[in-house]
Amino acid sequence: MLTLRAINCSSSLLKKIFPIFSTAFFYLLYYLISTFKFDVQIDASAIFYDFLLQLCMAYILFAISKRVWIFLVIQALIMGILYVGNAVKMSFFGGPIMPDDIFALRSLLLILEGWRFFAVAIPLAAIASLLLFNFTMRHWSAYLASLLAILLGITMSYKPAMILDPLDKNIPHSVWDQRSNYLFRGATLYSLHEGARYFALSDKPPDPDEAQIAVEKLLSAGPTAKEVADKKPFMPRNIHIVLLESFWDPSELKKAKFGVNPLAPDFRKLWKNAAYSHALTPVFGGYTANSEFEVLCGFPVTKDTVKFERQLVNAVPCLPHILADKGYRTIVSHPNVPVFWNRVNAYRNIGFQTYWSIQDFVLDDMNEEFLSDASLYRQVMEKISGSLDNKQPILDYIVTYFGHWWYPLNASRPSKISSPSKIEEVPHYANTIYYKSRELMAFLDQLRQRDPDGIIVAFGDHLPFLGENFAGYVESGVLPSNRSDFTPAMFKFYVSTPMIIIDGKNGPVKIGSLPLYQVPKFLLNLLNYNEPSIMDYVAPLSDMLVRPSPGGLHFNLLKDGVVDVCKEPPYSEACQKSSEWLKNVSIISNDLFIGRQYTRPKHISIKLPEPLSEGLVTSPLHANDVLGDHDAQVKKQSVLVSD
Repeated sequence: MLTLRAINCSSSLLKKIFPIFSTAFFYLLYYLISTFKFDVQIDASAIFYDFLLQLCMAYILFAISKRVWIFLVIQALIMGILYVGNAVKMSFFGGPIMPDDIFALRSLLLILEGWRFFAVAIPLAAIASLLLFNFTMRHWSAYLASLLAILLGITMSYKPAMILDPLDKNIPHSVWDQRSNYLFRGATLYSLHEGARYFALSDKPPDPDEAQIAVEKLLSAGPTAKEVADKKPFMPRNIHIVLLESFWDPSELKKAKFGVNPLAPDFRKLWKNAAYSHALTPVFGGYTANSEFEVLCGFPVTKDTVKFERQLVNAVPCLPHILADKGYRTIVSHPNVPVFWNRVNAYRNIGFQTYWSIQDFVLDDMNEEFLSDASLYRQVMEKISGSLDNKQPILDYIVTYFGHWWYPLNASRPSKISSPSKIEEVPHYANTIYYKSRELMAFLDQLRQRDPDGIIVAFGDHLPFLGENFAGYVESGVLPSNRSDFTPAMFKFYVSTPMIIIDGKNGPVKIGSLPLYQVPKFLLNLLNYNEPSIMDYVAPLSDMLVRPSPGGLHFNLLKDGVVDVCKEPPYSEACQKSSEWLKNVSIISNDLFIGRQYTRPKHISIKLPEPLSEGLVTSPLHANDVLGDHDAQVKKQSVLVSD
């Protein structure tokens, strides 16, 4: 009897301490994988607190679990996502998983194919299904665990300062270096800390007084009435904008020693005539939609979030809306699934009348799942020929898909370029650019012959991914493996892609380095557009260009070419000026895109476009589809809607 009781006591004790052993085992396993596979090593000073938090999570999960072995599987999956998932994200993009990445998950699953899709989808599906299957409330500890989990969620959502303030007070925080934040906190503490910060600093619509103050500050240095009066009358011309997926100049990689220059000679000649102008983009390696937002709406992206996903809920007079109001036909072409990055709603809200997505193209020349640029350009030209023949002004916006990582080519595009580089992405990318630049030039030649007065913009949306921890760039010495080691010039390099703007028969324009959000106003100026627009709020400061950069910092490009990086206070005089400017720009951006649009120019009456046409089936638009939960009066002031 005593022996049986002792066995039962031992079994009960072992069960109670089981999460300690499982947490220690998985922590050590994933720590080693993160360190030796991805070169992401959590600092020793962070391990104790990080492990303690992970152990608390384990006991909460253990308390609501019916079966120990299922608890073990769920814990392995969750910790794998936290520790290995963060290491993978840092190796690709230089920073850990952020709260907004959760909202981008749907788009990630849409773009992944084959084993990559299942590698992401299976763990997520397994966690959800196993949690439901293994859930129990048979013991008082389960009620206590549930209470703690719900209390944490409520506090995080509604009173995040109760978590954030003590953590910020006792743990150093870098605004711009999230990798270091992760390494000196560990995955669990980092997720808790940044989750609280996300809710505490979430964008909120400004009130009328706050918006008006921001307007006055930004417009105080605007053009005088005389300058506006001296401008020429509006002259409609076709505008063709080509966003080139991951388009960049691989010859920057000197150690790659390419036998052939990847860029087409005629592209390089055209680019030289534009004085090797560059776009300064808001992203690196991905998040194309943010580059789209800037080049179409003229406002900078200041946070590591996808603006199309949750920050564009209103109908806004962006470039497509402005041109549609002037009689333009506004068209967007992108051979991807239409809902990726919430593009159906985003394109509609900014004024596109027609959206041609993957089902509207003949998939006749595929590089695995990516339609070739040559086929895309040919089919777009066929689709817009009627407007060109009829002299109807058009905004022809093309988002290419070929050139996306992992840079596949089909049999009709054999490799032309070799390299001794040890990074496999380097020669693959060079061969992709070999074809991508040549297909672009064939299209531009045809377009300039067909539409000699048209304005053409072609630019890369971001630099390409070239291996983990910037491996391809590190190999040639142009970037270090860690963003915290970037020089000011490297921060500019990190977001600089080729850009060519052709002003009809006047040829390429020498624009230097231009932030993408300055492009819409530049195009309106080429059309002699004299009316007030939302782009007036983002007129550049007189002595600098401001570029918010991935990771929570921004830099100023001064008139003498010096790059002044603004990481966190205390700021230089230039950084103080640009930080105040960005603060006011963000206030107006929130008002226009998620708020009540107090700052929308009064003369602009936005009429929502008809349901996006030409193959994409949508239902008739209603105010709630686009504007969210604004009150009825604001809806009436902002939009004209017909069922």
